[in-house]
Amino acid sequence: MMSPKAILTRSVILAAGLAWLCPMPASAAYANTPASPFTDLTEIDREVSAFTGKSIGQSGGAMMPVDRRLRLNSCRSPLALSWRTTRRDSVSVQCPDPGSWRIFVPVRVEEGGQVIVMRGEAVSISVVGDGFAVSQPGEAMDAGAVGDWIRVRGLKDGSPRGDAMRGRVVRPGEVEVPLRN
Repeated sequence: MMSPKAILTRSVILAAGLAWLCPMPASAAYANTPASPFTDLTEIDREVSAFTGKSIGQSGGAMMPVDRRLRLNSCRSPLALSWRTTRRDSVSVQCPDPGSWRIFVPVRVEEGGQVIVMRGEAVSISVVGDGFAVSQPGEAMDAGAVGDWIRVRGLKDGSPRGDAMRGRVVRPGEVEVPLRN
């Protein structure tokens, strides 16, 4: 029979050996807390800013922080960032773990244009699809130049109606929300 001191010593050695064989994954930096099952969204914002070289809201940087309602599984590997298209209008952020997630972060792109829609301005929101277009009054939640993607919200009797949506500024006072098949 082993003495209590021998059992304790053996347990400590076994625990140290397991810690050496199974180190904590590097993903701890990407989690909200060490025990969190979700990726830290603030860390995604920092990674996108480092990738683009610009802060959130600046020309060339993310339009806005990543939506805090997202619950993305914790990532064991470092995040993979790349431009989504050659236009560099959004950044693809992907967790390279098998079966994991990918999000697209829109980037504020200045197309040499002057801001023509101001935040809080009344706009016409045109929802456009194959062979049809529907318009409704709305409010711009961001400022933008022609070609910029901004958030807009529909209005009914002058009051906000529904959730915000993203649309592209077409001309002064008009924002287009394209539907995809």
